[in-house]
Amino acid sequence: MTVRPVPLLLAALALAVPLSLLAGQVWIDPLAPAARNALPILIELRLPRAVLALLVGGGLGAAGAAMQGYLRNPLADPGLFGIAPMAALGAVLSFWTGYAAQGWLLPLFALAGAALGMALLALIAGRTGGVALFTLAGMMIASLAGALTSLAISLAPNPFALSEIVTWLMGALADRGWPDVLIALPPTLLGLLVLWRTGPALDALMLGESAARSLGVDPARLLWRMVAGVGLVVGAGVAVAGIIGFVGLVVPHLVRLFTDRRPSALLLPSALAGALLLLVADCLCRLLPLAGGELRLGIALSLIGAPFFLRLLLAMRREIA
Repeated sequence: MTVRPVPLLLAALALAVPLSLLAGQVWIDPLAPAARNALPILIELRLPRAVLALLVGGGLGAAGAAMQGYLRNPLADPGLFGIAPMAALGAVLSFWTGYAAQGWLLPLFALAGAALGMALLALIAGRTGGVALFTLAGMMIASLAGALTSLAISLAPNPFALSEIVTWLMGALADRGWPDVLIALPPTLLGLLVLWRTGPALDALMLGESAARSLGVDPARLLWRMVAGVGLVVGAGVAVAGIIGFVGLVVPHLVRLFTDRRPSALLLPSALAGALLLLVADCLCRLLPLAGGELRLGIALSLIGAPFFLRLLLAMRREIA
């Protein structure tokens, strides 16, 4: 019997969203008379946090599926383009210079960093750069951004800035509100639309680049659609949540078994599964009791994603052997 992942994922999200609004260190009973007093907590704190989890997770899931289809590599991840590290560098510089004190400037710095990463890709890879050159350029940009981020941390002007930088790089959705949703919503939706439109070209690319050209696929146009789509969703996610890894790597593998393995058929289920994964993970981070506060979302997903990545590597080694 064929499993249709989209209806199942939509049903899971319909169940997970209201539960995420009620769950926390302070549980809310919707049937209790005192629940009316909790309405500000629901509307101003938990609802925007849930919406951000859906946006960031959906964008990272779709970006991972698109990248794995484009590079024809099941280990590809949205961070490979170097856009996420550049967005993180932009945010770190806002802390380093003190501009992060004005809350709306931090995400703008991160989006500017993502845009700079996309521009560097354009300059290095060129309009006709192939997949290999494009990947190497992304790795170089990611390495440069990581080095500059480490330099900014080592030269932090004061202990407060250092603490804020390190905490933000761990990735989290805590203390986020509707202004963050308004910042993340437009670029994420636009990026998802761009990635969705690459679906047919990615399907053709499965036959090889020569066959895709014969079917009318313009490699240069597809390349920059990928840059724009991944850059928008990843830049928006980093701008409001910090570094959250492994979603784009793990999610496509979880839903690929329930599709016909075409990249176009994987985009929507990956977006929904990414949204569900991030929503559930963020909810669990709120529930886990820790002395210093809640567990950071980026750390939690890394603890999940690293063993999953190792299992993929071991499986690939067995196939090669």
